[in-house]
Amino acid sequence: MKSFKFAVLAIVCITAGAALLEGCATPSAGTNVVASENAKDKVPSVGFLSDPGRLTAVAADGGLLCWRQASVDWKRYDKVMIERIQVYLKPTADQRPIDPSALKTLLDYFHGALVRDLSPQVRIVDGPGPGVLRIRLALTALVPTNTAESLVGTAVPYGFVAEIGSGAASGRPVGSTPYMGQTGLEAQFRDGATGAVVAECADTEIGLKYAADLNQGAPTAAEAWLNGYVSSFQSWTYAQDAFNKWSAVFARRFAQLRASS
Repeated sequence: MKSFKFAVLAIVCITAGAALLEGCATPSAGTNVVASENAKDKVPSVGFLSDPGRLTAVAADGGLLCWRQASVDWKRYDKVMIERIQVYLKPTADQRPIDPSALKTLLDYFHGALVRDLSPQVRIVDGPGPGVLRIRLALTALVPTNTAESLVGTAVPYGFVAEIGSGAASGRPVGSTPYMGQTGLEAQFRDGATGAVVAECADTEIGLKYAADLNQGAPTAAEAWLNGYVSSFQSWTYAQDAFNKWSAVFARRFAQLRASS
């Protein structure tokens, strides 16, 4: 069984290398190549959330840190207003510069993902009012993948063997490495008529260079491995994967709350 697992991994690595050399398109992004790293003491104090002390991990919310008001009739929200996404950048010694055009592309991508996942169940509107749920979002930790270090780590013979365990050894998600990108989010949901805060969430997602889950079967593991591996050579793919995950979680949970109200 061990030899079979290593054979699968070897084939995927060879395939990823061929894709890079030939300039092939990146495999479809998947939310299984990012992992949450959540702790209440790690939520940035940027003044965006009204009550971050109430945040707690919620399995139904995809493991995000969240809280919501009791006795809210979520069914009455048949429209959603997605406000302009805010960005908080905290200068650090190792912070790499972010190109303004790349930032705009990322924000447009996130907005598009939200519209894509929410529009099948509710109408997207441009202003507040009765029956409108206002979604306010802020990116609080936006760090691109250090693609140069990823290339160096891959060039070392059997380097991936050491990298696989580096995430867990440093307290980060298994499958990540010190040079992987990360994206933090704070989300606030307000009633469109009264402005009252009805829920808030926070999350931090870190990219996984080695994202295979062999318990899900060889084909799924190979696809996850390839997605994570190829994403590690592009600065912002992990951010897009995080956006896809968050938009899917919000849409799924919103549908559940509206159905149970």
